[in-house]
Amino acid sequence: MQVAWYRPVAAAPWLHATVMWIDPARTQISLYPGQLNPPPSSLPQGPAMVPVAARRNLLATFNSGFYLSTPYGAQPGAVREGFAVNGTVYSPFVHGLATLVVTATGGVDIAAWAGGAAPPATDVVARQNLPLLVNHGSPTPAAARPTVWGETLGGAPAVSRTALGIDSAGHLLYVSAPSQTAASLATILVHLGAVRAMELDINPEWPVAITYHKRGGHLPTMLFPNYQQSPGVFLSPGQKDFFAVYLRGPGTALGHVPW
Repeated sequence: MQVAWYRPVAAAPWLHATVMWIDPARTQISLYPGQLNPPPSSLPQGPAMVPVAARRNLLATFNSGFYLSTPYGAQPGAVREGFAVNGTVYSPFVHGLATLVVTATGGVDIAAWAGGAAPPATDVVARQNLPLLVNHGSPTPAAARPTVWGETLGGAPAVSRTALGIDSAGHLLYVSAPSQTAASLATILVHLGAVRAMELDINPEWPVAITYHKRGGHLPTMLFPNYQQSPGVFLSPGQKDFFAVYLRGPGTALGHVPW
């Protein structure tokens, strides 16, 4: 993993984008349901935090996407995004929506979903959130349509936004930046080399990314300020789902999300 901060707009030096580069060949990407997202049901919710037994190789955590109770598209006929972990499908998958997939061998991809309502058994993690923001190394036409990308706080066009992209070598790029439209966020991702990308959560409350500087989840450090979150947010049960990044090695077996 590598982390960098830079100014994406020369005329606005006060705007700092945070970028976290992740090599899936040397890490394991996991997705954890929260207490309220996916919505509680008879399905297993898991620990809603990074399990203590899995923290030895914990490198980082970061926010996921929208609440599944938020439909994508205008009513009527609105759909909810797909969500699956360890073979449990919490929400059916929708053709064409942007999807992060992690396979049992540790492979990672972000692409428009071309499968059915449930991922194949070889997929350990699959999480959808809206359509693709970047495709073929360019912003998608949808990036220019503000109504596609979620309700913003106070109706402001530019808010804190996060996204996850993948470059031509298969590396993941987590991006968080304040005062962004979907179009400007897509431009940042393209500048960083993303060939495909999906928006994650938006608005001031939810963007959060944390690295851990000692084994066991110790010395958590937030990569950008957010007074509504804390460095220990993913080390105790929380309401929203999130991603965790582990160093591959002893105690980090591939093929499942460690619960």
